[in-house]
Amino acid sequence: MSIKSTTPVSLGVIIGNRDFFPDKLVGECRTDLLDIFQKVGVKPIMLDESQTKLGGVETFQEAQKCAELFRKHADEIMGILVVLPNFGDERGVAETLKLARLDVPVLIQAYPDDLNRMDVARRRDAWCGKISVCNNLYQFGIKYSLTTKHVVHPSDPSFATDLTNFVATCRVVKGMRNVRIGAVGARPGGFNTVRYSEKILQRHGISVVTVDLSQILGNANKLTKDDQSVKERLEAIKAYTPTGRTPDDKLVQIAKLDVVLADFMAEHALDATAIQCWTSLQQNYGCNVCTSMSIMSENMLPSACEVDVTGTLSMYAMQLASGSPSALVDWNNNYADDENKCVLFHCGNWAKSFLPDIEISTAPILGTTVGEENTYGALAGRTPASPLTFGRISTDDPKGIIKAYIGEGALTDDALNTFGNRAVAKINNLQNLMQYVCRNGFEHHVVMNASKTAGILKEALSNYMGWEVYEHQS
Repeated sequence: MSIKSTTPVSLGVIIGNRDFFPDKLVGECRTDLLDIFQKVGVKPIMLDESQTKLGGVETFQEAQKCAELFRKHADEIMGILVVLPNFGDERGVAETLKLARLDVPVLIQAYPDDLNRMDVARRRDAWCGKISVCNNLYQFGIKYSLTTKHVVHPSDPSFATDLTNFVATCRVVKGMRNVRIGAVGARPGGFNTVRYSEKILQRHGISVVTVDLSQILGNANKLTKDDQSVKERLEAIKAYTPTGRTPDDKLVQIAKLDVVLADFMAEHALDATAIQCWTSLQQNYGCNVCTSMSIMSENMLPSACEVDVTGTLSMYAMQLASGSPSALVDWNNNYADDENKCVLFHCGNWAKSFLPDIEISTAPILGTTVGEENTYGALAGRTPASPLTFGRISTDDPKGIIKAYIGEGALTDDALNTFGNRAVAKINNLQNLMQYVCRNGFEHHVVMNASKTAGILKEALSNYMGWEVYEHQS
């Protein structure tokens, strides 16, 4: 499944050339590229035809010109596309990338030869040239991606898919290297499973900003129902979801907390949050924060409960890959005796995109210990059939690494008579997946996204982030 960018993404473009191959292939290539760029939403940053021979890159001097152009647009370029209309000069490509020093994903494309046009005037030999370019990038220590087909014309539908997926890979890599996550409150005492290493995350560009839950609740308690900010958030909540039987005073509590969380995120320029819920919020404030978390996740600011920082990091990665919200769920129940199905569940913080029947409710399980009247704000709703990408990122402290697993399946419409946020997932070889999760010490939380983006995530997290990634094969 390809993911089309909603806004143009800037890619640096290197058109390789080699002097003993026909130059006109470079000019034809530029026309082909401009057409596909317009279709998939790419803004190219490439040499003008007057700057080098037809805008191609062959010599070291041309590599210098191209690298200088890329450096001028360094803040804009998210990835680089290397195009080989003929064999290309592998040194020119490698030197350009080395001199540009951008450290962004690189996609290598090579043109196919026409079996009926293998004469000197039209012969490309890009099949061979691509191998040489990749060999040089490997020697230089430059990471790169490949098209599905070894050689492919830009007009081939598979290249459009490759290019849009590459753009998604670039989004994931850029986002993960700069993400800022707010950790609101301490990890609940009964949840050792969500422990993680801030230091390992920071080494990979992932920053965690902490705040004591008492500070958040204290600021919320200073607000009143008459404050304009509270009134505005209350109206936004009512516009977001039916409130069910939730009392007005509980809605005001939820709105006040929402104001303070929004202020905290804005103050620290956060991309995501992980919030202490179980059970301090209910005991010390008297409501659940699920509704606010759902709204944030729906607005592409993912939020995970139980201070699951690497859980919300997983949500963010999947969101970047797909362009749609993610949800943190529990691997929760077997589905009767079907070994390839299971129940996904949480008290009620999933994004609205997963819940066509969304409604503010309570958390009955939590309510048995803290009083159900203190759990208003949890959401109820059933997720219907849809595509499924699932996965989890975790820090493995004994190994000093970040690791992950990802895979694809489907959400189904199978009958499910229970409460909260709920879904039924069908994943082939599910029993083997659970063996892997358990043997490798992963958390009981997993993330779901209504997409087919496991390949994008594998490429971004394994190839470019350098993490240990297991892709479940179904």
